[in-house]
Amino acid sequence: MSAIEKINESVAVGAREYLTFKLDQEEYGIDILKVQEIRGYEPPTRIANAPAFIKGVVNLRGTIVPIVDMRLKFNCESAKYDSFTVVIILNLHHRIAGIVVDSVSDVMQLAPENLRAAPEVESVIDSDSVIGLGSLGERMLILLDIEKLMSGDDMGLNSDAC
Repeated sequence: MSAIEKINESVAVGAREYLTFKLDQEEYGIDILKVQEIRGYEPPTRIANAPAFIKGVVNLRGTIVPIVDMRLKFNCESAKYDSFTVVIILNLHHRIAGIVVDSVSDVMQLAPENLRAAPEVESVIDSDSVIGLGSLGERMLILLDIEKLMSGDDMGLNSDAC
């Protein structure tokens, strides 16, 4: 599927809302409908032999939730944990997972005319996981298909285990 087709599929019903967050110096957006809640960062329980970017698991009201540090996943220079660090809890097709990000910015509504195809460049992010680029004034967002990103083989998150 081409980048333009991904954008058109993503906005088939008009304007969409995206939760925006920061990782290092970049700003990303994910479909707000995939977000269950936003929580402050608490160190999770480590899991033996898990990839470094899977920080561990937390018990969220009786549900065991894997926590992925997106800064480590995207090879950001540093992954410091401070008062701005948050965990975005995602609801992905009957599976709950959390992602650690530097900070959450806001919810942004983007109309189809504010979306552009992402350029084809070598990246640590699988190109199928990038919907495109959203722009509003001087702000530029990298729009992610968080469902595809979190279900990639390299993530090691088996949907049966979550």
